[in-house]
Amino acid sequence: MRKVTVVGAGNVGATVANVLAHKDFVKEIALVDIKADMARGKALDSFQQAPIDHYSTRMMGTEDYRDTANSDVVVITAGLPRKPGMSRDDLISTNAGIVNAVTKSIMEYSKNPIIIVVSNPLDVMTYAAYKVSGLPSSRVIGMAGILDTARYRAFLAEALDVSPKDIQALLMGGHGDSMVPLPRYTTVSGIPVTELIDSDRLNAIVERTKVGGGELVKLMGTSAWYAPGAAAAQMVEAIAKDEKRIFPCCVRLEGQYGLNDVFVGVPVKLGANGVEQILELDLGANERSMLAASAAEVRNTMDVYDRL
Repeated sequence: MRKVTVVGAGNVGATVANVLAHKDFVKEIALVDIKADMARGKALDSFQQAPIDHYSTRMMGTEDYRDTANSDVVVITAGLPRKPGMSRDDLISTNAGIVNAVTKSIMEYSKNPIIIVVSNPLDVMTYAAYKVSGLPSSRVIGMAGILDTARYRAFLAEALDVSPKDIQALLMGGHGDSMVPLPRYTTVSGIPVTELIDSDRLNAIVERTKVGGGELVKLMGTSAWYAPGAAAAQMVEAIAKDEKRIFPCCVRLEGQYGLNDVFVGVPVKLGANGVEQILELDLGANERSMLAASAAEVRNTMDVYDRL
């Protein structure tokens, strides 16, 4: 892949860019921020790491969207982070303005990029980027499920005293408290997790996962960045290498799961064209009900955006 743009040189954006540079499959990364010197400094610092960690990816920091021209993939992390006591919904008005402006600027210089949205509230910001960009829905994707399942898998690995490498899991729905856990799709080296842990402990881990972002905000006073940044970079890699990876991502549903014109997390196939397939699982009645309730919450936030 020739070029990736990361918008936002804060903790998350800088992590996305640095992780991508280490993977060494991108020729150029443009790190964009209104704080131009911070973007330039982080890009310079990361490139000075290249001789140590052996990668060739060039990184530049800029505030000028002309430097993003002809980007293949754009990762949008710009926006205000959550503060203690702040819900994701509190961020809608301010961050929608930021994401709208960023998307317009990106589209001015790149004709057909794939956009990955990380800004919160994730589901509605993905909707915003989709509306403003005019791109097909397959090319505007929210990063949520990869992060949520990573947290879930990390908590399970800790509880079971096993390597997180061996845990596979799936969560669906909105990013946040309304996410839909699917324990029957959770395995440890192919073994159903329900055979390895009792239901009470599993339910406690699921509940901790739902508020995983809030737990970190309380500890640090701001949103997480290592895991979100790595999750977005993993999506870029799947697209750049046309890997056809199956990931839970926030995408626009058009009849799948009985839902229409709503952005929620579902399993998809990620490849060179973005979302190449939405996988429709055979959910049980309770699972489908939880997904519908989660989608209704997302729809409410989308309605807030539409009224801005």
